[in-house]
Amino acid sequence: MFDLEKIIGHMGPFALGVAVALLVMGVAALAVFLERMAMYARSRGRSRRFAARARALLERDEREPLLKEAEATRGSWLAALLGAGLKTWFRAVQAGSSALSPVEATRRELERQSETLDAEVRRGHSVLASVGSVAPFVGLLGTVVGIIDAFQGIAREGSGGLGAVSLGISEALVVTALGLVVAIPAVLAHNLLTAQAEGINRALEQARGELLDFLEAKSGKAA
Repeated sequence: MFDLEKIIGHMGPFALGVAVALLVMGVAALAVFLERMAMYARSRGRSRRFAARARALLERDEREPLLKEAEATRGSWLAALLGAGLKTWFRAVQAGSSALSPVEATRRELERQSETLDAEVRRGHSVLASVGSVAPFVGLLGTVVGIIDAFQGIAREGSGGLGAVSLGISEALVVTALGLVVAIPAVLAHNLLTAQAEGINRALEQARGELLDFLEAKSGKAA
């Protein structure tokens, strides 16, 4: 088993700087992953509760309680989406004649909100993608510089045995290993969060379609 403490103690300023940079990248990736997972779980739970209450209020046409319910449900992307759409719908119905029908105005507002929420759902994913793609190369940079430094040590001392370079090469390879240790979990976390985000966006898209279908049917009955 290699002596990690001895290797770290032998590291030069550049190798230590690379190691610290990789650790910072790893902490940033972990923070993004935990924050997004917590946010996804919170939004799903609150969205389920909001959907159950909103359906009954919508069918009874209780406008004010419905909008208040949407505004009060913080941390739910479903409530944010449907709340914005319903607010546009009620405002268009009250305004009466307009260049756009209430349903069309609501559809456009829902499309704008969907784009905004998609960016919010995927917030932080670029950090994980960057860490996953860059960390191995940062580690490789540290390895290359470490090996160059080891061979420069041979040139200075005029001896070339394996013992003369083994510690320097070990130091260099540890930096590469650290880069992989940071990158692999970041890639896995990015893939997991991407799948979660796509599921959330599909659910929002379905809810948007169901709301528009309901409003179109309501408009047809009113006509």
